[in-house]
Amino acid sequence: MTEDTDTQDAAKPAKRKRTVKPIPSGSFEEALGFAKSILAYGSGTPVRRLGLFDHIGKAPESGPSRGLIATASKYGLISGSAKSEHLELTKDGLKAADEEVAPKLRVKARFDLSIASIDSFNHLYEQFKNNRLPAKQALVDSVKDSGLDEEYAEECVDTFIVNARYLKILKTLSGAERIVTIEHALDDLPTSQQAGALNAGSTDGFNVARSNSLVTSDQADFETTCFYITPIGEEDSEERKHSDLFLGSIVEPALEKFQLKVVRADQIAKPGTITRQVIDFLLRSRLVIADMSYHNPNVFYELAIRHAARLPVVQLIRSSDRIPFDLGQVRTIQIDTSTIYSLVPQIEVHRSEISAQVRAALEDPDSVDNPISLFYPNFRTVLDTEP
Repeated sequence: MTEDTDTQDAAKPAKRKRTVKPIPSGSFEEALGFAKSILAYGSGTPVRRLGLFDHIGKAPESGPSRGLIATASKYGLISGSAKSEHLELTKDGLKAADEEVAPKLRVKARFDLSIASIDSFNHLYEQFKNNRLPAKQALVDSVKDSGLDEEYAEECVDTFIVNARYLKILKTLSGAERIVTIEHALDDLPTSQQAGALNAGSTDGFNVARSNSLVTSDQADFETTCFYITPIGEEDSEERKHSDLFLGSIVEPALEKFQLKVVRADQIAKPGTITRQVIDFLLRSRLVIADMSYHNPNVFYELAIRHAARLPVVQLIRSSDRIPFDLGQVRTIQIDTSTIYSLVPQIEVHRSEISAQVRAALEDPDSVDNPISLFYPNFRTVLDTEP
């Protein structure tokens, strides 16, 4: 009997050990925003987790809320977990979040937490500081060579680029994106106290938009589709050229690794019209990317439908366009198209910004934050599949 039991035990497959993700699951800027909420609520003292989330209007047990805590903890901004009764800013977290701290001390604390304390991010910084930002694959190869699991390599590079951009150690110099040292970045800051947070910065050749063949909703595989909401305009219009440029040079390359097919409205309907097919894509596509440039009414109409369905969205806008007040609370990637000299060097950075947000949206599609989910957390539009 013992022999049989031993034989059965030996035949059982070994349980896969659960590994701890070696990098944060989001950007430092998002985690810092949460740390600032803790500071504002508790003035630097430990705060009750439930009271904090009630104060900021978020459900404490929701996916986004647990993710905020985990990411802020991974960066070393806070102590505590999603199950803790209290959350508290760390010493460096307090320096990083408090806008009354001298700018150089504040930014240095942010660098230490967002880059230096994360082994893979620090490896990239040390490897490429004082140099041009290399091709993304070179960055991926570098972190894999440093020992990071291949599973996390691309995510690591995307998050590192987003963090470096936020810290302003990724700068456009001599027509190219370069990683400067933290000492260089600190030299540009005053030593005295100064109000105002450190803001995020508001290469390849250009590709034109790809296939213009007609795609119907019956033919589409929505689980592998990203619907691209964008101001299209007529042929040869500024809006069409803008949409073609963003689609071919930024959006499609950013989505290649996710194996998502990008569909634009003019591939399924006449530009400027809202059809059942368009609504099908809005309600059934796995992901939507919305370009709010030019403040096009159709874009906002379609975006509202997607928000009502509480489905994943990534928002873009030209930096020259104002983000509408109602959407200001939703993270939006701003792209400087003022000149070719400002756009071209940053194309790879924008691709990484999009990839980082897409990855987060696909990993946790239920953690959708938009004005509707914020004020009406139980509200959701459901697609009726009956004819």
